[in-house]
Amino acid sequence: MKKLKAGIIGIGFVGVAHIEAIRRAGFAEIAGIAGRDYDKTTKQSERLGITRVYHSWQEMVSDPNLDIIHNCTPNHLHFQINKAAIQAGKPIFSEKPLAMDSRESGNLVGLAKEKGVANAVNYNYRGFPLVQQARYLVQSGYLGDIRLVHGSYLQDWLMYPEDYNWRLETPLGGKSRAFADIGTHWCDLVQYLTGLKISEVLADIKTIIPERSRPKTSVETFSRSPDSTNQLEKYRVETEDYCALLLALENGVRGSCVISQVSPGRKNRLYLEIDGSKRSVVWDQENPNYLWIGGRDGANMELMKDPSLLCQEAKRYADYPGGHNEGWPDGLKNIVRNFYGFVRDGKDPLQNVPDFPTFEDGHLEMKIIDAVLDSSQRGRWVRVK
Repeated sequence: MKKLKAGIIGIGFVGVAHIEAIRRAGFAEIAGIAGRDYDKTTKQSERLGITRVYHSWQEMVSDPNLDIIHNCTPNHLHFQINKAAIQAGKPIFSEKPLAMDSRESGNLVGLAKEKGVANAVNYNYRGFPLVQQARYLVQSGYLGDIRLVHGSYLQDWLMYPEDYNWRLETPLGGKSRAFADIGTHWCDLVQYLTGLKISEVLADIKTIIPERSRPKTSVETFSRSPDSTNQLEKYRVETEDYCALLLALENGVRGSCVISQVSPGRKNRLYLEIDGSKRSVVWDQENPNYLWIGGRDGANMELMKDPSLLCQEAKRYADYPGGHNEGWPDGLKNIVRNFYGFVRDGKDPLQNVPDFPTFEDGHLEMKIIDAVLDSSQRGRWVRVK
């Protein structure tokens, strides 16, 4: 079967991760990349074994030979690139958050429906085998009636005043940072596992480090503080380092979470617990090959990822035998594989239920961001519109 041809816009940390995921999924070849700086992108293309470098994202999107576009750019570019890809009739896989605000994301959802273009947004934690197993346990009734959801998403890569990244700049990243960047991952996972939408929020957000030292040259995501040769300037930060959230979901379910990018020692700890009337289940992204299952009337269990022990749906996400760990790159690869299979098979996005997060999921997260910011400013519960 002829392979699809993919183009990647943006080749930072996450762009390179997309390239690896596409290659591993096996449906496509990387036909070209585009970046902010043509010369730097050319050097990157040599390292990645990619022959074509586009001079701009506009040139890539208009190329009739490409089948799929990946948008791995900073947040402020998401809307215009996603919109252009849809208008060109090209399936689009976008990084999150989907846009800078819910007006833009709603526009994208409507346009994608109008044009009938397949679309995905990268809430990649859905792609872990034990996340799929947890979803089965929740939705099969094994936990009983869902009562509570709680957890956190903690990182430490922005804990020093000298730590810097484009996400800290409101014009590039948006009005929310920590919650939009990682908190929406947590919320997407809660809604995906339970099948219940978040209906109201009570939020407290704070900029822990209001003034940072900004380097005059760009710093890669998750990199250490800049070296001494990089000149620094003071920068006033407007977006939050921390968010604490109380949640109301459908069916009376309540929840809470803490989001932070300044928590020492926590590298990428997405922790989620779902408590039912019979049992609880816990998944921790820093320990992704184990699922904790708890109950009152017997011994608690810890399920190690092993395809022979998983439900049928979860088995599809586990490519290696028990004891062979699968992690973050594998989750992304699984989401990419699902999306590419959908496109390859020519499925109509208006007629088929996708097995990957779509622009509609991304739009819902944008509306939750709106509610979080509104709630924090007003100091009260706010409904998710």
